[in-house]
Amino acid sequence: MLRYFTAGESHGEALVAFLSGMPAGLKVDPAFLDRELWRRQQGYGRGGRMKIERDTAHILSGVRQGMTIGSPITILLQNKDWKNWQESLPVETGDPTKHKRVGSPRPGHADLAGALKYNFPEARYVLERASARESAARVAIGGLAKLFLRELGIEVLSHVVAVGGASIGAKEVSWEQIRGVCERPEILLNCVEAGAEQRMKDEVDQALKTGDSVGGVFEVVAHHVPPGLGTYAQWDERLDALLAGAVMSLQAVKAVEIGAGITAAASPGSTVHDEIGYGAAKGFTGFTRGRNNAGGIEGGVSNGEDIRVRAYLKPISTLRRPLQSVDFATREPMRAAYERSDVCVVPAAGVAGEAMVALTLARCVLEKFGGDSMGETLRNFEGYLQQLKRY
Repeated sequence: MLRYFTAGESHGEALVAFLSGMPAGLKVDPAFLDRELWRRQQGYGRGGRMKIERDTAHILSGVRQGMTIGSPITILLQNKDWKNWQESLPVETGDPTKHKRVGSPRPGHADLAGALKYNFPEARYVLERASARESAARVAIGGLAKLFLRELGIEVLSHVVAVGGASIGAKEVSWEQIRGVCERPEILLNCVEAGAEQRMKDEVDQALKTGDSVGGVFEVVAHHVPPGLGTYAQWDERLDALLAGAVMSLQAVKAVEIGAGITAAASPGSTVHDEIGYGAAKGFTGFTRGRNNAGGIEGGVSNGEDIRVRAYLKPISTLRRPLQSVDFATREPMRAAYERSDVCVVPAAGVAGEAMVALTLARCVLEKFGGDSMGETLRNFEGYLQQLKRY
């Protein structure tokens, strides 16, 4: 089974990502991984940290001569900002007077809950790990999952649906539109509609002007996913549940929607469910759908349509005009701590969302088709495609 985890702190020396279970023989393109990391750093409304960091994936293990070798893959991402924090966050005891306390918890962040959980007197160490900086490590290994899925003809990309009150609405965006916006040489808000993107930009400008922050909605689309990934047989093996949990694990995501899930809840079934037809095989089978309200998943199983996952991102918790809080030491009222931060991260969060969707689909593919080498996995996959064609 594909397993992964990350390590490292926001202002520590480096982030490390670990991926185990990837078959041997997958061609690895470091330039592709670095572009994924670059995409995560882009977007209108990003803060000063992104002017410091230039993330690149340094592969330590599991890849030799341009291919995976079946052993665990480790990727290191250096934090260039570490030089400014070495004395504040030393591994050894160091000088306590140089420690940078987070003396008052920020509403909406993990500060207070984390300090209570781990019995910290203030929230510096909570901030360091709970920070969305960690998602860079996920994007690095998510890039490997994307390269794996590409070998099977599956692609994963995202676009921004809404920032604050500016939105493109509930309409379904085509794969060609999403690919086009993701291939732009410059990323503003990663929106397929120019007019809506300008309104989103205005929302960010207004938040910046008032010392506030702004959230939004991004949609991750997995294209050319065959039917049959996931299962209805057990609650914890349903594909929609796995995807929802993976995307929900991203920092600041507070809700996840599959397909038209939210609007479907207030609509009659006759307008929600995707009617089935049959004709000449254009995809995996001859079965057709006139729409995709199900978001490519029915009963916890992929149905051959594009998988669509929307994530609802709360505004960033660190505000230039801090909210009311309490001093950890005195328990007296004071303003929440301020740490250098972004105003809007919706496009960047979308890239992290792509990584989580790709890792989840790659895991489900390997659970279904197995294979210790890419040749074995592809043989099994091709055999299944032929089974679908003959159905």
